[in-house]
Amino acid sequence: MPLDYETLRLIWWVLLGVLLIGFALTDGYDLGVAALLPFVGRTDEERRLAINAVAPHWEGHQVWLILGGGAIFAAWPFVYAISFSGFYLAIFLVLASLILRPVAFKYRSKHTDAAWRNRWDWALFVGGLVPALVFGVAVGNAIEGAPFRLDSDLRMTYEGSLLGLFTPFTLVAGLLSVAMLALHGAGFLAVKIEEGPVLARARGIARVAALASIVLFILGGVMVAKGHMGMRLTGVVDTSGPSNPLMSASVSAPGAWLDNYGAHPWMWIAPVLGIAGSLMALAGISGRRGWLNFAGTSIATTGIISTVGLSMFPYILPSTIDPRSSLTVWNASSSHVTLFIMLVVTIIFLPIVLGYTAWVIKALSGRLTIKDVRTSPDFY
Repeated sequence: MPLDYETLRLIWWVLLGVLLIGFALTDGYDLGVAALLPFVGRTDEERRLAINAVAPHWEGHQVWLILGGGAIFAAWPFVYAISFSGFYLAIFLVLASLILRPVAFKYRSKHTDAAWRNRWDWALFVGGLVPALVFGVAVGNAIEGAPFRLDSDLRMTYEGSLLGLFTPFTLVAGLLSVAMLALHGAGFLAVKIEEGPVLARARGIARVAALASIVLFILGGVMVAKGHMGMRLTGVVDTSGPSNPLMSASVSAPGAWLDNYGAHPWMWIAPVLGIAGSLMALAGISGRRGWLNFAGTSIATTGIISTVGLSMFPYILPSTIDPRSSLTVWNASSSHVTLFIMLVVTIIFLPIVLGYTAWVIKALSGRLTIKDVRTSPDFY
C-alpha cells in the first residue's frame, strides 16, 4: 500500500475531526435555532419563521452525525466500543431528544390549537438544548478521562455512572457547547430571516452567547492548566505497530494537555480562532452584518473543536483509573487494510457530500419573511 500505517492513522484522526466539525457547522445551527425557539419567537408566526429557516436543512445535516458515528465505529473500534458502552445512558438521552425534532417538525402544524403547537415547540427546544449540552459534557469527559480499564483480553470494565459524567469542568464544557451552538444558530438566523422582532431578539441573544463563549472557553482552558487533566505517553511508542492499548504506557500528568502548544507553537492558531471568531461574530452583530456574524460563529466553532483535538493529541479517550488502558491515535485504530479501504471510499464520497451540502445551501438561499410563512402551504 502506498501509505504506511502511521500516516493512515494520522489521516483518520484528522478526518474524524473534520466530520465532527462538519456536524457542528451544519446540524449545529439547527440545534442552536431549536434551543433559541422559545426566546426569539413570541407568537406562532414568529416561531414558524424561525422553524422554517432550518426546516429544509436539518434532515440533510443528519448525514454528518451518521458519518461521524460510522467513522468512529470503523476507524476507531476501541473508542466506539468504550465510549458508546460507558456513556450509554448519556447517548440514549441524546438520541431520545434528537427523535423529538422530526416528530415536532412534522406534527406541530397539523393542528391549529395553540396549546398543541406550544407543546411541540418546547419539544423542539428540548431537542436542541439537550444534545448541545450533552455533546459538550461528553467532550469534557474525554478531556478529563473516563473511568474504564481493559483486562488482558481487552475486555472493558466501566466504573462510572450517568451522574458521574457531570463534574464542574464537564458542565463548563457543556455550557460552552450550548453557548457556541446558540451563537451559531443566531448567526444563521441573521442571514436567513427578514429584519424584524425575531431577528432583533436573536441578535440580543447572540451578544450574550458570544461573550459567554469567550468567557467559558477561557475558563475551561484555565481549569485544564490548573487541574488534574492530562496524560503523557511513557517509554517507546510504536506508532506503526498493531492496535493494542495495553502495548503502550501512559501516566497521568496534570496540565499535560497544554504540552503540545509548547512543542508545536503553530497549534495556538486553534484557540486564537475560537476567541477571534466569537469576537468577529460580535462585531457582525453590532454592525448588523449577517454574513460577518455567521462567518465568525463558524470560525469560532471550528477553533474551539480543533483546540480539543490538538490539545489531546495523540490521545482520543484517556482512562482515569488505569492510564495503561488509555486510547490513542496509535493504539486504538482498525487495521492497515481497513483504514486504507475506508480512505479510498472517503475520497470518493466526501466531496459528493460536501458538494450536495453546498448546493442545497445555495439553492435555498434568500431571506424568509413573515409573508412567506403566511402564504406558503408547504411551510410548517
